[in-house]
This record gives sequence, structure tokens and C-alpha cells, in this order.
Amino acid sequence: MILTKLFPGKAYSSEAHRLYTEIVEQARSPVFYRERGVPDTLDGRFELIVLHVFLVLHRLKEEDGVDTLSQDVFDVMFADLDQSLREMGVGDLSVGKKVKVMAQSFYGHVAAYDQAINDETAMDDALRRNLYGTVTPSDDDVAFMRTYVLNQRQHMSEMAVAAFLAGNANFKTVS
Repeated sequence: MILTKLFPGKAYSSEAHRLYTEIVEQARSPVFYRERGVPDTLDGRFELIVLHVFLVLHRLKEEDGVDTLSQDVFDVMFADLDQSLREMGVGDLSVGKKVKVMAQSFYGHVAAYDQAINDETAMDDALRRNLYGTVTPSDDDVAFMRTYVLNQRQHMSEMAVAAFLAGNANFKTVS
């Protein structure tokens, strides 16, 4: 695995890798970009990954004994973002600064989604500000994404934590 070559001193669990892979696959669902107005840009893709990582971490925080898995998912995500920046040609000296900005953005977005999870208006505002931050979405697109987030949250709350510990987020299909 490329991440273990890049960070030989740090081994992430295979479950965290599987969870992150599912997160990225779900975040790349064409429906978000083609039909729901999420910009198909680096920013838009980052925002969808953050949103899906939020959903997984939000579910995991309800459980005891999964802190290591949660941290590994976070670490795998930022190792992947670091590698992606390098592959795009960002210089070694700039990568750390860019990753720091991404981490600050991640924490801010997660806090906003966490605070808004039980308030539809607040969730709409958080989605407009974060997911759609570089474009003006339609009200229908925002409502779709809010419903999507809340449905995924409900779906995940009904899943046994064992699924996550085995590396499976089992996202519902986007339609």
C-alpha cells in the first residue's frame, strides 16, 4: 500500500483503510456533481469527503472503544490528501501549510455539521457555506443533500458498530 511506503513508521489499520476507501467511493458518486450541483472541483471533492468522514466519525463517537479507529480514519484521510497534493505537484515546503489549512477547514466543517445535525435550517446553512461554498446551489439541491445526510445518519445509527470495526460503512446508495 502506498501509504505505508510514504509513512513507514505509521501503520494504519486495514479497517480504517477500508472505511476511507468507502468514504471516497461514496463521495465520488456522480449524482452529487451531475445532478445536485456540487462543484466537480478539488474543493467540491474535498467537501464531499469531509461530509462523509463526518458521517462516519459522528456515528463512531457514539461508541466506546473505537477512538483508535476514528483516529486512524482521520489519519488515513490526511495522509491521502498529503499524497494527492504531492501528486498534483505541490512542493514539499508548501504541502504542510496546505494540509494545515485543510485540517482547520475539516475541524470547522465537522463542528458546523455536528452542531446542525438536529436542525434542518442550520444544516441547510452549513451545507450552503461548506459543501456549496464556491457556488450558489438551488434550494432543491440543498434540501436533497440535507435529506441525504440525515438519511445516512439514521442508516448508520441502526448499524452495529461491528460493521465499522470490520471496515464497512455501508453507505446507502445515492439516488
